Amino acid sequence: MSWDWDKLKNQQKGGMPPQMDEIIEKIRKFKFPGGPFIVLLILIAVFFGSSTFYTIAVDEVGVVQRFGKFVRISQPGLNFKLPAGVERVTKVKVRRVYMEEFGFRSVEPGTRSRFATGSDNESVSLMLTGDLNVALVPWIVQYRIKDPYNYLFKVRDVRRLLMDMSEAAMRQVVGDRSINEVINKRAEIADEAKLLLQRELDKAESGINISTIEMKKTNVPGPVQPSFNEVNQATQEKEKMIYQAKEDYNKAVPEARGEAERTIRAAEGYAMDRINRSKGDVSRFSAVYEEYIKAKDVTRRRLYLEMLRDLFPKLGPKYIIDSNQKNLLPFLNLGKQGIEK
Repeated sequence: MSWDWDKLKNQQKGGMPPQMDEIIEKIRKFKFPGGPFIVLLILIAVFFGSSTFYTIAVDEVGVVQRFGKFVRISQPGLNFKLPAGVERVTKVKVRRVYMEEFGFRSVEPGTRSRFATGSDNESVSLMLTGDLNVALVPWIVQYRIKDPYNYLFKVRDVRRLLMDMSEAAMRQVVGDRSINEVINKRAEIADEAKLLLQRELDKAESGINISTIEMKKTNVPGPVQPSFNEVNQATQEKEKMIYQAKEDYNKAVPEARGEAERTIRAAEGYAMDRINRSKGDVSRFSAVYEEYIKAKDVTRRRLYLEMLRDLFPKLGPKYIIDSNQKNLLPFLNLGKQGIEK
């Protein structure tokens, strides 16, 4: 075989393999049977084929409109529709979780995210609490599309509606709580804000389902941070003093109650003793009186003798003198002197 070395070198310099120019020349000279009409039919067939068959991914659905009017929702897989200009398909991802940030903006998302703040973000996160304090409340809203029809046709700007309602719901929840609750009870506030936001979105027929609301670190603005720390310190000291006072109270009150109970029991015992003694005296007096009624002289004499019996031992030395005795010398002290000697 004879080779045209000059032609081969020229082809190698042009970057084309041998005989490639011949193939290109044949393609240029090729003519379709029927001329341009057949080519036009082929192009029309390709266009209609590509516009009538479409594929829906597993995480989305297709909303089909016929001349602008909603007709059906296509499920994942290969689907058929009328050609372009008659029916149009809008794909909506119903399994994707969307996220909106309020009060901050993620710069480097990851395990340890860094956040950037700006004037607009800070104005969103600045909120007035129920005890008239100002707090910085950043949060995240994660949501999914649960109703593609409402999402596309019921609200003009669903994202703007979500952001406005989310801010309104968070401000309402924060406005009902103190600054300490806003800082320490973030999970509780997030749950309450989620319920409130979902209720308002359902009323607006937005087609959105709130997955979670996550509150980031809540704090007070920088200029008032020192004053806030002083207030917290004073509050802690106040709680400490209250705790100590309650501790002293818990010690003193039971002791006082025990003393009072003991005094009451002693008084009740004394009263019972006095009552019993009085009842005994009354019974004894009644018995003596009954005997006195039966024999007054005997009873009177017996009482007199009993009284003398009890009285005489308490009088000390006794001297009995005849009433008719006269010229009695006062020798009564002689007995005492003898006793002293």
